[in-house]
Amino acid sequence: MFALRHLRLQSKVRLQLPCIAAATATTTTTTTTTKHMPAVPARVLIGMHTQATDYRWQRLLLLEKHMVQHQRTTTTLSTSNAEPDNNSPEKSSTLLQQLMAATKPYAQLMRIDRPIGTYLLFWPCGWSIALSADAGCWPDFTMLGLFATGALIMRGAGCTINDMWDRDIDAKVERTRNRPLASGQITQFDAIVFLSAQLSLGLLVLVQLNWQSILLGASSLGLVITYPLMKRVTYWPQLVLGMCFNWGALLGWCATQGSVNLDACLPLYLSGVCWTIVYDTIYAHQDKLDDLQIGVKSTALRFGENTKAWLSGFTAAMLTGLSAAGYACDQTLPYYAAVGVVGAHLVQQIYSLNIDNPTDCAKKFISNHQVGLILFLGIVLGTLLKSDDAKPQRRSSTATTTTAYVPLPQSKPDVIS
Repeated sequence: MFALRHLRLQSKVRLQLPCIAAATATTTTTTTTTKHMPAVPARVLIGMHTQATDYRWQRLLLLEKHMVQHQRTTTTLSTSNAEPDNNSPEKSSTLLQQLMAATKPYAQLMRIDRPIGTYLLFWPCGWSIALSADAGCWPDFTMLGLFATGALIMRGAGCTINDMWDRDIDAKVERTRNRPLASGQITQFDAIVFLSAQLSLGLLVLVQLNWQSILLGASSLGLVITYPLMKRVTYWPQLVLGMCFNWGALLGWCATQGSVNLDACLPLYLSGVCWTIVYDTIYAHQDKLDDLQIGVKSTALRFGENTKAWLSGFTAAMLTGLSAAGYACDQTLPYYAAVGVVGAHLVQQIYSLNIDNPTDCAKKFISNHQVGLILFLGIVLGTLLKSDDAKPQRRSSTATTTTAYVPLPQSKPDVIS
């Protein structure tokens, strides 16, 4: 039926074609040509009828696709015309990027991306706290946490003070010319405000300790401020840095015991000073050429080609002081084994050092973090293995006296007869 009906329709079209052709031939202004449906056999049309359903589904799917695209276009236009959403992920990401860009110079100012300075400042504190622990006991983890936080803050404050003093010098040195103050990313006033915030946080940590430790900790601030000036007047600025960086060897014991045991803390402190001279002299060899041109002094320039001999002497003094501190605290075998490993580590550093290779100097300097960790673990293990009999008796400042009572002879009462 479908094929017969289509054939009738086709015959009508064929009858109209001559008229249409004549009209087209006589009209000169018409540019449109009419195409008639080609003749299709009936058997083909019967076969096409079986595909009618698929054709309808294809048309429906195409219509649905156009509707979805139209809806998306409408939604996009309405969103662009509407007010921006402050809580959108794109807006939050932009704000986060702006915040990171604003804080990056201050993070670089306190060397947050180079934590080796924080480690080197913390280890003398950790040594002292671990040495002050009772026999068979772990070190005070609360104190370790406070001193680690203080090391992070005060190391950053020291870097800020150093960059404020050396702003003009840093701009002339290849390694330091991109620092925030030297490159002009932040102003001197911004650095002063940031330093005030750092010192306030450091004070907040310090007041968590006893009052003896507060006074002892505050007394180190003079060394922190004056150290950057020492490179202008002496070839031994590393000595002043050692006195500053190892103040925690005194402060850690005082924080846990309420006073400083000089028998243990003084050799520990002097050992730390010698250690600082070793690793910071290696560090200073990176900039010795620039220092010569600028006129800045350092132990690297003072020792020159005899650097390895000088560093060997300070290493021997360090090991002697550590042995004396261990003897004063009745330390056990793990402690002295750690001292031996520390000595071997430093000897390897010194005799494989290439003082004319800045990359090698930086690598050797950073490896001193391992020195501090090895000694700390040795102190902890040595203290845990100490027996109660070996526990040192801490003498009080006032001697205790005992009163002896002499019994008096008892006389029998006279009996009156």
